[in-house]
Parts: sequence; structure tokens; C-alpha cells
Amino acid sequence: MILPVIMSGGSGSRLWPMSRALHPKQFLPLISENTLLQETINRLDENCLDPIIICNNEHRFIVAEQLRQNNSKASSIILEPMGRNTAPAITLAALGAIDNGEDPLLLVLAADHVIKNVEAFQQSIVSASIFAEEGKLVTFGIVPTHAETGYGYIKQGTLLTSTNEQVNAKSYTVANFVEKPVLSIAQEYLATGQYLWNSGMFMFKASRYLAELKKYSPEILSTCEDAFNNKSHDLDFTRVSADIFEKCPEDSIDYAVMEHTEHAVVVPLDAEWSDVGSFSSLWDVSPKDEQGNVSQGDVISHSTTNCYINAENRLVTTVGIDNLVIVETKDAILVASKDKVQDVKSIVNSLKADNRYECKHQREVYRPWGKYDSLDLGTRDQVKRITVKPGAKLSVQMHHHRSEHWIVVSGTAKVTNGDKTFLMSENESTYIPLGQIHALENPGVLPLELIEVQTGSYLGEDDIVRFDDKYGRN
Repeated sequence: MILPVIMSGGSGSRLWPMSRALHPKQFLPLISENTLLQETINRLDENCLDPIIICNNEHRFIVAEQLRQNNSKASSIILEPMGRNTAPAITLAALGAIDNGEDPLLLVLAADHVIKNVEAFQQSIVSASIFAEEGKLVTFGIVPTHAETGYGYIKQGTLLTSTNEQVNAKSYTVANFVEKPVLSIAQEYLATGQYLWNSGMFMFKASRYLAELKKYSPEILSTCEDAFNNKSHDLDFTRVSADIFEKCPEDSIDYAVMEHTEHAVVVPLDAEWSDVGSFSSLWDVSPKDEQGNVSQGDVISHSTTNCYINAENRLVTTVGIDNLVIVETKDAILVASKDKVQDVKSIVNSLKADNRYECKHQREVYRPWGKYDSLDLGTRDQVKRITVKPGAKLSVQMHHHRSEHWIVVSGTAKVTNGDKTFLMSENESTYIPLGQIHALENPGVLPLELIEVQTGSYLGEDDIVRFDDKYGRN
């Protein structure tokens, strides 16, 4: 049995403003109509079990919704109370995998990678599974295409062949894990042909990983065991104890296990892989026109070459430019040299330091019941377009500092306003006074769209007192 473990954490700050802390790159359709998370699931072999997905609490409803849209299922969605790097995250998954008495092979994947050659990827999984069954801890090393300074490297050691005569599988012992090198060293690595990029993907038996973790990082194991044993279930999600997990050491699987174990092997993977860790790498893997441009959305270009241009909401036009990244969203615009896109993270750090809304949120915000788009915001008023999915219901709630006016644009709304419950259809409206208990539900089979006008002294999202909520947010 191969049980995929998909790690869906991270903030994706290097792809801001498309990617935000509460809606990072794994939830974006960067290469195709599917999001990176959906593509990760879709490239799995049909013989794999339903995956375990590890994500943080704030992303749980996005993960669940993207699974639903993709007609996919997860065997478990484990929520990390806070980020503690890859070793604890994988440990939670391994504990979940053996919780029912089984001991599957874990295929550990990141939710935000691009792999174009799916056949080569699946063949490498077959090879890795042979060595993992023999008790090896397998990491996948990407066959490098150029001297890259943004990745760690793995030096190949002795060639190993499988004892399974039916499968022509090969791997190498891991001679050394190497940190991200400077360019001259990366060029030397490429010339030797002995180095692979460290992909951050792995395969091993759940029990084998836990045994090696106990040997080299026992505190991570014991803390994760305590947190997992004090878990609770919330809808489709598994919550581990936040108070216990918070005490877990923060470490990567490389530092915690792989650099110490005597059983590490690397399987080469040549499958057009990218971690799309920057706009330049996104440009690399995207289809281009004859001028070398990647254009998405409403874009008109003249005398423009080698650019990445993404227009989300408005017409973007360019004249006489080369080697630039231009990204337009509903609330922010980025213009950067394609050679300097790694520095986008410094912009995000500045936004974070100033506590700017644009650091964490898109203007369009997803909720378990649907989404809202903040169309206009003043000092005492805000206008939102709200979309409620069929059958979904917002919490029964009230606000201390604002009143609301709802106008139905399309669909049917079931409204609770104080002690009255009634239906509203297109072009009908209702007024919710400050302090009034209210609720909104879509009883129909089509999406409900309405305009909400808020007025009051404070319009923050935390001015909500929930009395009843089907999504466990009381």
C-alpha cells in the first residue's frame, strides 16, 4: 500500500501578490485550470490510497473545498496548530497512518510543486517503493538542468540495484546533503554529474521513519505522539493538541533524520520538476509566445519580450519592455525585474511589519460557505459582494459595532433577522440593525449572490459573536 502524504503548509510569499498568507500558491491555478494542490492529487497513480493532507488550521476549508471541486477524497486532513517544519508534520502523518494497525509506504509530497512528465514521476515511485519495502528511507533527487543556487543538493554515492527481479529499479546511497551553494559551486556540482537537486519528496515505511526519528530526534517523536494521542475530530478534520504541539522542536526531515540515518538512498527523478518558488521559475515552466512572454488574463503587449504578465482583474498593456514581471490583482500591483524576483519576499516582510491587510488576505476571501469580495471600504462603511454556495449557511451571529443592509442580486436567500425568518429573491433587501441576531442561508440549488453594505464605528472581521455555526467556528 502506498499512502500519499501531501504537505500543504507554507505562505508562498515569493509569489506575492498572487499568493497571500491565507491563500498561498498551492491553492492557485498557476499552470492549468487546476490548482497546484489539485494537480498534485491528480498525478498520483490510481493504485495509491486516498492521501493524508497536512495543512494549517486557517487553510482547512480551502483544502476541503478544492478536494470537493476535484472530486477527490482524503483519508485524513490533519491540522497543524502552528508550523513546526517538515519533520513534525510528517511525524503526525506517520502516526495517523499506523493508527489503525497498518504500516503503509508513505509517499511524502509537497502540494505546491509542478511535475510535467507524470509518467516519469510514476515510474520513479515504483522504483522508490522497491527500496522503501526493503527498509530504506528514499528521497527523490531531481536531475539538474542548470546550475541552480536556490536549491539544496544531494551527492550520489554507491549505485544500488533492487533485489526484485521483476522491476529494474536503481538508487544511490546518499553521500552528502549540501546546502544551497553559490553559483561557482553550483556550476562545479553540475559538471561532475554526481549531484541532484533536493526535491523535498520522500518514500518510506511509516514504522521505519518513526524508528529512525526515535533514534535521532526523540523529542520530536514524543511530543508529536502526545499531541496526536490528544487529538479531536472536527467535521472532516483531525485536530492535534495545540498546547502540546506548540512545545515540539522545529526541524526539517533532512536535519532531524535524513542526514543521520544509515538507510538513506536517493532515486533520481527526471520529470520536468519545479517548485515554482519564484516568478522566474513560474515563467520557466509556463507556455510562452514567440516573443518569450507568458501572458495571462487581459493583456495587450507591443515590443515586449521575455516577460511574465498576469492580469487578474483589469486590462494590462505594455510597450517596449524586456525581462519584467508584472502582476495585477484586485488590490495590488507588482512590477519587478525577472532577475530580482527572489527579493519579493522583502516586500512581504515590509507589509508584515506595517500590519498591512495585503500581506495575509486577497481582496476576495474564501469561507467554508462560499466567498466575499470587498468592493469598497471607507472609514465608517464597507461594501461586499457575498457568494453563498447551494445548501450553505453562515453562522447565527450578531455584531456590536455595525449594522448591515443586504440586497439579493441572484438566487434565493433564507434570512433570519431577529425573531423573523423569511425568503428573499432577486432585488429584495433587508436591514440588520446593530446588535440584532441574524443568519443567512442558501436553500436553493444555484449560488446566492448579494450585496452587503456595512455601516458603523468598527468594520473588522473580528466583530462577530457566533451563537451557532455548522463549521465549528463558535
